[in-house]
Amino acid sequence: MLKEITTSQNIVRYNGQSFFEEEDEIAVETALTIILDGDEFATMVCTPSELQELVVGFLASEGVIRFYQDIKSLHIDEEKGFAYVELVNKHNIQKDLHSKRFIGSCCGKGRQFYFHNDMKTAKTVITKLTVTPEQCRDLMKKMQESSSHFQQTGGVHNAALCTSDGIVISRTDIGRHNALDKLFGYCIMNRIPLKDKIIAFSGRISSEVLLKAAKIGVGIILSKSAPTNLALNLAEELGITAVGFIRGNGFNVYTHQKRIQGIEYDRSSEVLVSRFP
Repeated sequence: MLKEITTSQNIVRYNGQSFFEEEDEIAVETALTIILDGDEFATMVCTPSELQELVVGFLASEGVIRFYQDIKSLHIDEEKGFAYVELVNKHNIQKDLHSKRFIGSCCGKGRQFYFHNDMKTAKTVITKLTVTPEQCRDLMKKMQESSSHFQQTGGVHNAALCTSDGIVISRTDIGRHNALDKLFGYCIMNRIPLKDKIIAFSGRISSEVLLKAAKIGVGIILSKSAPTNLALNLAEELGITAVGFIRGNGFNVYTHQKRIQGIEYDRSSEVLVSRFP
């Protein structure tokens, strides 16, 4: 029996003048523990939807698998909250490396830290894809409109895999990282080419979110929220265009700005010489 991803609850609402009772939709939160080749590997707190994609995307993000064919079997006991995964070739899991910091050089400009598994799986993205300002705004709008669960509860994050013209697939979860892992899992399971793809995202662009985008292999990430400085350092290093604060008619372009059409630089000085309207 599949779990519902929202539930109803009677609440008391205040409208600025008076209190009244009504029924409200609440996002469901559940725990899912991955048992990998008979050993407990990780427990995620998530929205109980698209769990197979979530598991596949998470394992790929952690460097456990590269292809869907690396999985011999995958069974999810949704009622008890377990995902049982058996690999074709048993993985020699060094669990300490999944949370152990690695410090390395960052293009000679300073020092940048990753977790060990991030160092192994995050890759520099190379793409010739460009988008217009209008497409950035339109994709963000479509991403927000695609999630009925956010409109019902206000308690979930949204992520969408897009082309420059529209949404390919969108996913929702209470955890922003989970929403991206679901996209990753969908891409791996369906062999989706990624060089011409964009991620539209509802949450803050943190370093973890940026690394997820790099692992997926997408060169442009759009968000209605702010980035962190570490995320932008990683974006510069990994070749990702980070666009934030997409609200109304405006937005900020933080890194690899040349993928946004209308931004032009003087090649000799790298000084901005024109701006899109």
